[in-house]
Amino acid sequence: MSDNPFGFGLPPEEPEDGDNGRKKGDQPGGQGPANPFGFGGGSGDNPLAAMFGSLNPNDLGAAFQQLGQMLSYEGGPVNWDMAKDIARQTVAQGTVPSGGAGEGTKDASVSPSERAAVEEAVRLADLWLDGVTSLPSGANSAVAWSRAEWVEATLPVWKDLVDPVAERVGAAMGDVLPEEMQAMAGPLLGMMRSMGGAMFGTQIGQAVGMLAGEVVGSTDIGLPLGPPRKAALLPLNISVFGKDLGVPLDEVRLYLALREAAHQRLFAHVPWLKSHLFGAVEGYARGIKVDTAKLEDVVGQLDPTHPEQLQDALQQGMFQPEDSPQQKAALARLETALALVEGWVDAVVHAAAAPHLPSAGALREALRRRRASGGPAEQTFATLIGLELRPRRLRDASRLWASLTDARGLDGRDGLWEHPDMLPTAEDLDDPDGFVHREQPDFSELDKMLGEAASGGASGPAPDGPAPDGHAPDGHAPDKKQPGRDGTDSGTEGGTGPSGGSGGSGDGGGSADGDGDGGSKGDDGR
Repeated sequence: MSDNPFGFGLPPEEPEDGDNGRKKGDQPGGQGPANPFGFGGGSGDNPLAAMFGSLNPNDLGAAFQQLGQMLSYEGGPVNWDMAKDIARQTVAQGTVPSGGAGEGTKDASVSPSERAAVEEAVRLADLWLDGVTSLPSGANSAVAWSRAEWVEATLPVWKDLVDPVAERVGAAMGDVLPEEMQAMAGPLLGMMRSMGGAMFGTQIGQAVGMLAGEVVGSTDIGLPLGPPRKAALLPLNISVFGKDLGVPLDEVRLYLALREAAHQRLFAHVPWLKSHLFGAVEGYARGIKVDTAKLEDVVGQLDPTHPEQLQDALQQGMFQPEDSPQQKAALARLETALALVEGWVDAVVHAAAAPHLPSAGALREALRRRRASGGPAEQTFATLIGLELRPRRLRDASRLWASLTDARGLDGRDGLWEHPDMLPTAEDLDDPDGFVHREQPDFSELDKMLGEAASGGASGPAPDGPAPDGHAPDGHAPDKKQPGRDGTDSGTEGGTGPSGGSGGSGDGGGSADGDGDGGSKGDDGR
């Protein structure tokens, strides 16, 4: 990831040959701690030369174009046009893998043979997965993307993911100023909003551009970033990933196709899962607060000729997560959900690949090392919300899913995805054996009662239902909510349940017209 995610710089461009070209290894825009704007040359006696001395006319025009974009933006919390431009420019220039050195691999168009190889790999992967999971295929098509195509295809989902976080940060900045000051500083606040949108656009553009150089599919970070039911692989990045593994490229491609196809099955047939994960990110964003003392200090010392000072302040932790039980719970909920998704995929893919691919174990270990050293998922959540995913958590989840397969069979294991309250918790990952052998709740009766109540609502109360005065037959007021596992109300912060009813975020919730498959599947395998 970029060392300066909030920093501005000149738009990256293709390196030139000759003495006048950019030196090999220079960062786009000349970013660095001492020169975040990429302006060079000049002396203290000539500030204009200091700012523009080393720029050729093309560079100068690009700088003013970016400045104009920054100040004229009047949209939402993120300048997505700028984010898209910066991401594509980063991809065009070439990215350096995390921990790598030297110049990165340039993007390249996908050849017809590469497209055919990806389609065949996904087809074979789906065939192998049929024998190790009860979830049917989730992909209607398979595509091969270049890095630029990955950027274009995933930006709509990035917008859904990032906007709530950026909006909360912007609101937190506005909350710092007293109302009378906000009224007096109207034009200034408008400019600050434009700059804030540009700063977020720059950060996201750089992050997405760097990720495009590392991801191998549309689900690498544990979230469905691409269009629904479309399995996507990036042939160039697959080749880079497998270069030093000593494994044939066909096997590397097939193993990664198994992972992409497994993710597609999970997100296609667990409808509440995506909203649950995105809701956990948004739940975290609600707890972001501004370090007011640091903001006041920065504003008091801000030099209009050095606006990068504001970027430096952002990087140094002006926005801090609230140290509260709710905030810690939001982070734990997100980490656990991501671990369960990744652990299930890891367990299922290993079961599918081991009988067919001699290199299955080596590829599995290579991906684990990649996560431990900071893979795409780790980078994304560290940059976006400061969450450090723990690789050990993913291994714990994988072992738990494998144990569930042995104890309950495929239907019993995969049936847990039918209802959010049936999934393992963070405590269950610490004690997988206890969860595997614990009796699971049967939601079939509850789903049946909810279905009857929904169907009977249009024609009046059922014979055994509440009396017209709102009281139950025994004279007591009826319960209006079903408690979740942790005692909270059902359906909070949730999405859509498996059968279209109210979902949940691990707090409860169910299906308004479900048939109880979640409970029955959990019991069949025991």
